[in-house]
Amino acid sequence: MKRPISITSRALVGFLVLGTSASRAAASIPGDDELPHNAPTACTICGGEAEAMAAGGIVSHGPFDFGETDSQEVDKTLGSARIIWIETAHFEIGMALGPYKIPTAEKEKLRGELERLALVYPEIKPKKVRVIDVWLRAHLYAMRSEDTWNRMLEVLQVEESDFPPKETTWLIGTPYWGQGPYIGQVGKYETLILPSEALSLKFLSHYFGLMIRRSQRWNVIARDTLTLTMHSQQGGLRAEPALHGHLVFNLTHNLVDGFKHYTYETPIWLHEGLAHYMEREIDPRFNTFDSSEGAASEKTRKARWKPEVRKLVAADEAPRLAELLRIRSYGDLTLEGHYATWSMIDFLLSEHPDFIGQLLGAIKGIVRDGKFGDATLIPEIHREVFKQRLGMTYARFDAAWGAWVIENYPAR
Repeated sequence: MKRPISITSRALVGFLVLGTSASRAAASIPGDDELPHNAPTACTICGGEAEAMAAGGIVSHGPFDFGETDSQEVDKTLGSARIIWIETAHFEIGMALGPYKIPTAEKEKLRGELERLALVYPEIKPKKVRVIDVWLRAHLYAMRSEDTWNRMLEVLQVEESDFPPKETTWLIGTPYWGQGPYIGQVGKYETLILPSEALSLKFLSHYFGLMIRRSQRWNVIARDTLTLTMHSQQGGLRAEPALHGHLVFNLTHNLVDGFKHYTYETPIWLHEGLAHYMEREIDPRFNTFDSSEGAASEKTRKARWKPEVRKLVAADEAPRLAELLRIRSYGDLTLEGHYATWSMIDFLLSEHPDFIGQLLGAIKGIVRDGKFGDATLIPEIHREVFKQRLGMTYARFDAAWGAWVIENYPAR
C-alpha cells in the first residue's frame, strides 16, 4: 500500500562527519573473514550477550523478518550497506550509517542520551565519547524509537494491555482494538536507515517496486507491519538532531496509522500536526513536511513557528479546522496549513491533554453493523467528539485556539 513521502527542511546547516570509535573490547572483535560485520558478538555495546541485551531492552541483533523478506536477505540485496540490525520490544531497526563525530553544539544533548545508556552499559563513558561508533549508534536509535513509542502511549492515553495478542479473533459486539499487540498491528514497526539515496532507491524498488528518492512509509500487508525507509543524503539529515527528529516524525505517522490497526486513512490535519509536534519536541530547527507522489510540499527553514502562527491568527488568515479536515492529499497542505495543524495540536495537548487520544480512539477502530473499518463515518464521529468532549463546534474551536495563540505565542 502506497503511503506519503517525507521531505525534510532544515533551519540550520547540518554537519557531515566521519570518525571511528571503540567502546566494548573492539580489539577482540573477529575480522570480516571470521564473522559477518553485524554478528551479534561483534557489538561493542552488549557483545550479543543475552543478559546485557535484556538489560538494555534489546531483544536481538537479528536475524529477523523485515519488510517483504528478512534481515539476512536485505544484507545480500544491499551488499555494501553494512547494516547493523537491532530489535527492541516494539521495533526492528536496520542502521547502516557510519560513525558520527559529535559536533560541539550537540555534545550536551547527546551526552544526556549516552548517560541513559551508560546506566545499563557502564563501559560507555559519556564524557569521553567523541565519536559514536556504528553499534552505539544502533543502540541509540533503538532507545529513541522506544522513547517515541512511550510518548505516543501518553498522547493516545492507552496502555499496551489494551490491545489484543496475535491471532486473536475479534468478537462482534466488543470494542475493536486492532489485530495485534503493537497498538493494533500484528508486526513490530520497522525502520531502515541508509547512508545514500542510491541504496534507499535500490531497497524500495527491489522490494516494493517504488522509485522514490526520499523517505517512504509502507504497509507490508503480508506481515501486517508498517515500515519506514530513510536515508541521510536528503535535507540536513547528516546532522544527528535532524535525523532524530525525522525518525520521530515518521514513526509518529506509522504509530497513528497502526493505532487500532491500519485499515483506512485518517484525517491529514491530525496526522501531520501530531507528527510536526513530536518532531519539534526533539529540535524545532529541523522540520519534515510530507508530500504526495509527484507533488512538491510547501516547506520552510524557519525554526520559530509560533510568531508565524500568531501573524496568521491576528490577520484572520489562519486555516479553519473545517478546511483542514477536508484535505485529502498531503500535497494540498499549504505552509500555513502545516503551521496551523502543528499549533492546533500544541493547543490541544496543552489545554486538553486527553483529547487527542479520545479523538483518535473514536475515529480508529470504527465498528458498524458487526463489521469494523467503515471510514465513511469519520466526518460524523470527528464532529461529534469535538462536541461531546470539548463542547465546541468547529467554529468555536477555531475561536478558542485563536485566542490561545494570541495569549501564548510571541509576536516576533
